[in-house]
Amino acid sequence: MGKCRAGLSSGIDYFARMGQGGGGSKQGSAGRTLGQEKPANAGTEAIKKRTNMSEHLLSVEDLSVRFGSTDAVKGTSFYVDRGEIVSIVGESGSGKSASALSVLQLLPYHIASHPSGTIIFQGQEILGASDRDMRRLRGNEIGMIFQEPMTSLNPLHTVGRQIVETMRIHRGLSVKDAEAEATALLERVRLPDPPGKMLAYPHELSGGQRQRAMIAMALANKPSLLIADEPTTALDVTAQAGILELLEELNRETNMAILLISHDLAIVEKVATRVYVMTQGNVVEEGPAAQIFSAPEHTYTQHLIQARPRGRPPELPVTAKPVLELKHFCINYRGRGGMFGSSKVFQAVKGVNLQVREGEALGVVGESGSGKTSLGLGILRLIESEGPILYLGKRIDNISTQELKPLRKNLQIVFQDPYSSLSPRLSLRDIVAEGLELHESHLTPEEVDERVRQALEEVGLDPEWTRRYPHEFSGGQRQRISLARVQVLKPTFVILDEPTSALDMSVQAQIVDLLRALQQKHKMSYLFISHDLAVVRSLCHSVIVMKDGDVVESGSADDVFHRPQAPYTQELLAAAMLA
Repeated sequence: MGKCRAGLSSGIDYFARMGQGGGGSKQGSAGRTLGQEKPANAGTEAIKKRTNMSEHLLSVEDLSVRFGSTDAVKGTSFYVDRGEIVSIVGESGSGKSASALSVLQLLPYHIASHPSGTIIFQGQEILGASDRDMRRLRGNEIGMIFQEPMTSLNPLHTVGRQIVETMRIHRGLSVKDAEAEATALLERVRLPDPPGKMLAYPHELSGGQRQRAMIAMALANKPSLLIADEPTTALDVTAQAGILELLEELNRETNMAILLISHDLAIVEKVATRVYVMTQGNVVEEGPAAQIFSAPEHTYTQHLIQARPRGRPPELPVTAKPVLELKHFCINYRGRGGMFGSSKVFQAVKGVNLQVREGEALGVVGESGSGKTSLGLGILRLIESEGPILYLGKRIDNISTQELKPLRKNLQIVFQDPYSSLSPRLSLRDIVAEGLELHESHLTPEEVDERVRQALEEVGLDPEWTRRYPHEFSGGQRQRISLARVQVLKPTFVILDEPTSALDMSVQAQIVDLLRALQQKHKMSYLFISHDLAVVRSLCHSVIVMKDGDVVESGSADDVFHRPQAPYTQELLAAAMLA
């Protein structure tokens, strides 16, 4: 690759949460029913036939969770024995996280309640237990890994301080002893430079490192049960593999039971002993993991297993012309230097060359920090870069912002998190229409409404929903809104930055099918940035593999996935658990 010229400018912490009140003692006692008929539930019936709930480390029976007038969990039962890795799987909204959070009474109890249920941990009923009793359990006997560590770690305190604090609260250790144990824990979860990480703040760690720090906190008081709620969501494949390996290792060495909540069936199949399948608040199937994945009985379980992204993109004509080209493309970030020294320069993208043709989907893969997102932002000139950017054969890197403005209609981006990229104050209609009103101001309001209607129908959204707001939609629906906002402008080139991250596999498959259909219909070109290699394989014609800002391998998707040459590519594929 070409060389780059340096010098371009370019809450509440976990255990505080675990130790606070919010308990169910204010929400009605365990076992109280409202007289409603319970739905048929194969998993529940299986549990009721067990001999004695107190024989298990954790036993949950007939659990119901209500959010206002909505029944999120409906008479669900499950159990976890010592040393087991038990997983609850299902799509978003199935009730799996609500069931897990009920164990520690961490639901938002100003809107949540338990109409019925029993939760027995180590022989003691804990549903409806006092705040004092729950504080004893949280982080002590039962640890918790939350889905998004960045929102669970206190940004104002160092990682070390947050681990030390929980050990002092729960175990009464001295500062010196707690610091020594905390450092050893960070080493055990294989964080590099444990003494340095003790002094680091959460924002200074990568996603995988933050998750390891969360695991260290969860293990600080040697719990008997670890609840892991989507612990690998949005992590790259090597970070995922590392976290899973660590959890399996801890399970073997300490006999600690793990309750794993996940929508990623590949992960569950690899690590779980037993599996519960949930949908619409009910357990519909339960059994050994090998049995669930080899011979699923319930139609919903079969649907989940078959819902992984499949298929291949359509063939590209040999006459397809280049839409976008990069030549020795570089992005540098200037960091802070010393008081009297010059600023340090970090090279995020180092002399990348690539070409995207008409109707082509080019996948960009690599670990977090490899430069994937910086590459996409630089192409759209949302951050400073160096090197030629050619759109339809003409350079756009050296034109003014005013000259670039009309081209933005054809150069669009779909961000990773649709919720944060959609204005909560705008209705669905206004979100999709915003680009039209900016780039096609000659259209009448009636013409804008018609274009919005067409765009919504193309992405599978009901045009009657135009008055709804982003918070009224699911994650998959919000991602469809993001696609409609882009598609309404009929762009020629779209950057998709992790558009399927944190989505259920069935929703991932729907989004991939939609992207493929839109591309075929409108001949759009995609730069598809993702750590999900299964999705990349099903959507992309070509792939580039990035590491530390460099392209270490490139070629057709078939060549990269089936005949990888670079050791790093081979490492990624080995960690990806591709079917």
